[in-house]
Amino acid sequence: MDKEQIKKNYLIKVKEYKDHNKSYYDESNPKIPDSQYDKLKNEILNLEKTYKFLNNKNSPSKSVGYKASKSFDKYKHKVPMLSLSNAFNEEDLYNFEKKIFNYLNNKIKIEYSVEPKIDGISASLTYINKKLLYGVSRGDGNVGELITENLKTIKDIPQEIKFKNFPEEIEIRGEVFIKKKDFLKIKDKFANARNAASGSLRQKDPKETKKIPLNFVAYTFGYLKNNSFNKQSDFLNKLKEWGFKVNKNNNMISTIKDLVKFHKLFESKRFNLDYDVDGLVYKVNDLSMQSRLGFTSNAPRWAIAHKFSADNANTKILNIDIQIGRTGALTPVAKVEPVNIGGVVVSNATLHNEDEINRKDIRIGDVVKIERAGDVIPHVIEVDKTKRKSVSKKYEFPSVCPSCGSQTIKEFNKITKKFDAVRRCINTDFKCERIAIENLKHFISKEALNIDGLGKKVIEKFWDLNLIKKPQDIFNLNYSKIKNLDGWGQLSVNNLKRSIENSKTINFQRFIYSIGIRHIGIENAKIISDNVKNVSNFINLIETKRLDELLNINGIGETQINSLKNFFASSNNLKTIIELSSILKIENKKFNQNGLFKNKSFMFTGKLNGISRAEAKSLIEKNSGITLSSINNNLNYLVVGEKPTLRKINKAKELGIKIISQKDLLKLLN
Repeated sequence: MDKEQIKKNYLIKVKEYKDHNKSYYDESNPKIPDSQYDKLKNEILNLEKTYKFLNNKNSPSKSVGYKASKSFDKYKHKVPMLSLSNAFNEEDLYNFEKKIFNYLNNKIKIEYSVEPKIDGISASLTYINKKLLYGVSRGDGNVGELITENLKTIKDIPQEIKFKNFPEEIEIRGEVFIKKKDFLKIKDKFANARNAASGSLRQKDPKETKKIPLNFVAYTFGYLKNNSFNKQSDFLNKLKEWGFKVNKNNNMISTIKDLVKFHKLFESKRFNLDYDVDGLVYKVNDLSMQSRLGFTSNAPRWAIAHKFSADNANTKILNIDIQIGRTGALTPVAKVEPVNIGGVVVSNATLHNEDEINRKDIRIGDVVKIERAGDVIPHVIEVDKTKRKSVSKKYEFPSVCPSCGSQTIKEFNKITKKFDAVRRCINTDFKCERIAIENLKHFISKEALNIDGLGKKVIEKFWDLNLIKKPQDIFNLNYSKIKNLDGWGQLSVNNLKRSIENSKTINFQRFIYSIGIRHIGIENAKIISDNVKNVSNFINLIETKRLDELLNINGIGETQINSLKNFFASSNNLKTIIELSSILKIENKKFNQNGLFKNKSFMFTGKLNGISRAEAKSLIEKNSGITLSSINNNLNYLVVGEKPTLRKINKAKELGIKIISQKDLLKLLN
């Protein structure tokens, strides 16, 4: 299948997905069973993961949950209802815990609250003065549907609390579901239990909702005024006292090994439960630790969903394609005979990298076992060499870039003392067509400039027409030419112009991320923006070759510094950000203006105990202070941890800067 046919097939699926969303959420009248809907959704996601050039604003990959239905009033969550990151094996869990240790800068013993992940519909209940005032669906995570009257029909949900110790205001979250035995009575009306729960909650008439045997199990809180709880388990126990149902299979576990054991045991018994589950949820039990860890852009750092076993099937490799990513990585993808895995037709599987192909001795024509875990792109587990033909030849990974013909390299890792598994094209300054196109897609992506109407497909088309070759070209488009293109007109051109104009105002963090520098993701972009402060300082650091100064920033290491140096070694890349800085209105980070540390600046030296520098800096910023990366006359406090740099201490003494300990800092913060 050629590129245009892949795009056409993808867009047909996205349009079908959009139409079913309208039927299901806006009209409460689903046209297909939930299983078919999930299958269509996963097909789109798998296509996007296999073919990086696919993108559409209506794709299921573009949001958390779904926008609120027009059938109901909208309600903004006080605390976003985000999705959970997924784990599929023991290694994923160790990586999850490692990230916690890294963020807290402390390898401490963690106790986990373990809960079954019921396959239902999330809902939140807001009680004020002991009365249920708002019942809300998850929606898109920020705004949900106000379905209070429908939720009130569920017997498990108290409408008024009689207990004296109940909070003045609290938002309790949980799952709405239908038990297996109850679903058997209504299975002719719905495709599955989850579909029945979802459709019932979106009935316009609560009397119709009441006819469906819905259940509710509470599992956490979103907003809680004057929280006095120390642990998630304490809160769950209190929920039972207040009259809410919680899952009787909740548990407390302290090690990854024991989590894996419990997961294996629970999975073997899950079909005997009277409700559907698709995994277990692990939450850090300590609520103060949850607060410290906070959230990434779409998930909490303190919780993860451990999914149950993946499905697999055997198929044949028809060909191996090489895809080139934004950072030059060459990724091999196996084109396989279509095979149904867990209700999803799979025709592509990632082969990860050259080393993986060599290790498993994967060849074109081989019969292989393909595994698909959740929404993760399918991958090859093993080769059935008993079915390999005698004329089979070892696959030779290309040594040159399929796009630009440049030599590819494997970088040497100084830490592991080994060459990286990934082979890369090093033409990263818009000389390699595929890298340049992928970089442009990154530049206009949701987390970067977020230009509505200028999706990945449009970028490719405009590239072919020589309308866009570099990011700055976006702001000097030939709209007269665009207006005459197929599928375009004056209205769509006006909308595009408006979107591009709106994108010109961007904060410094997003601007750094949008450039597309390897190893500089959203989190690192934030760290740099918080410390460098503005784009002028950033450009000055590059032009004066002082990027090594960023090594003073916690979270930025040699890997990031070397990546920055390599990127800006190209005059084209430096020219690009200089031109963009004159086109865009790049806003500096805004801080709280009236906190304890108003007009005060801090710098750290040495290791902190029980808290990372990133978290300490966040606390300072929340209290109106700023952190500096070097000692100068503008510095008010030098915070000294373990094994500090004596040169910095002596410099601070010389300038009369106050030197304090970590304990002193915490005292200042009360």
